[in-house]
Amino acid sequence: MKIFTTAALAATLAASTATADNIVEIASGNDDFSTLVAAVDAAGLVDTLAGEGPFTVFAPTNAAFAALPEGTVESLLEPENKDQLTEILLYHVVSGEVPSSAIEMGTTGVGTVAEKQVCVTNDKGSVMLEDGMGEMATVVTADIEADNGVIHVIDKVILPGDGATC
Repeated sequence: MKIFTTAALAATLAASTATADNIVEIASGNDDFSTLVAAVDAAGLVDTLAGEGPFTVFAPTNAAFAALPEGTVESLLEPENKDQLTEILLYHVVSGEVPSSAIEMGTTGVGTVAEKQVCVTNDKGSVMLEDGMGEMATVVTADIEADNGVIHVIDKVILPGDGATC
């Protein structure tokens, strides 16, 4: 079932990119990103991520958000937690467009817009991220082109913690 979901997501996103929409429009057009879109809206980042860019976004799916401890998403969406939500979302964004072909073999530290590092590992084409909490996320669909950058779909929400050390 997971293979079908990933394949369906890739097909839907590939169709979305044909219109050269921006990152927010692509995410908004796919039900698998409804939690991400709600979070981006609650954090007030819609205009930023729909802006000129370019950006590279590591986009967690709804299933990735659902895997967080119970009540986490609801808590982050509350207005009093906007700063924490914003930091988490910006930890998923890198300035500049980084297609998968530009990710070197091995592990590289990459600075995020949240001003914290994430470790990106390319192991023979399989790309994983280690976050500031020491947790790993996998890129399940790479290179969704937008007119203001690129989206790489990940299977886990990454958290800044103290920042990854690569």
